[in-house]
Amino acid sequence: MMDELELLKKDWQKKEEHHPKLSFDEIYKMIKKKSSSTVKWIFYISIIEFVFWAVLNLVSYSKESLELEKTWHVYEITTTLTIINYIVLIYFIYKFYSNYKRISLTESSKKLMKTILDVKRTVSQYVWFNIGIFVAYLLVSLYGNLTYGASSEKIREAASQAGNETFFWLMLIGMVLVSISIVLVLIWLFYKLLYGILLNRLRKNFSELKKLEV
Repeated sequence: MMDELELLKKDWQKKEEHHPKLSFDEIYKMIKKKSSSTVKWIFYISIIEFVFWAVLNLVSYSKESLELEKTWHVYEITTTLTIINYIVLIYFIYKFYSNYKRISLTESSKKLMKTILDVKRTVSQYVWFNIGIFVAYLLVSLYGNLTYGASSEKIREAASQAGNETFFWLMLIGMVLVSISIVLVLIWLFYKLLYGILLNRLRKNFSELKKLEV
């Protein structure tokens, strides 16, 4: 049995000698190329997403929706949120492009590792900002609808007729919070699917670079 095992080892060693061995620089260049391609795709996807939502907002926006926002007394707030949203999204797109250029130009594995960490951090911030701005829009719309909307009077009447107004409002707030939570989970899953695969590639690249540094 031992003789067979030794023969197998020797055979493997002979085969290993014929396998091409990559140098540190060759491995680094491969990881750099893969990382650069991944960050480029993150940059492209962020632009596509920005254009998609901008076009959707333009198509869905009308005089009726403008008047509704004014009737609900939230026009100034939603306009401010929209301006902040576009400014911050443009900033993130710039950050993605900047990180892509940094990876393309860097010649150090340590700097490449740092840039990969920066990209992951920027993507996380980008996702949470999008979720946060969506929550802000949703809460403002809910406030306007419940306070000044066509159904606001009916809701107040239902609350007074319920016998226990506090319990009624707690139930209503609870239902709203559950609905918002479900929507947020769906949005988070969407971004997890959209950017998760790309971030996983960057994590693998980071791990490979870490092995090279050891």
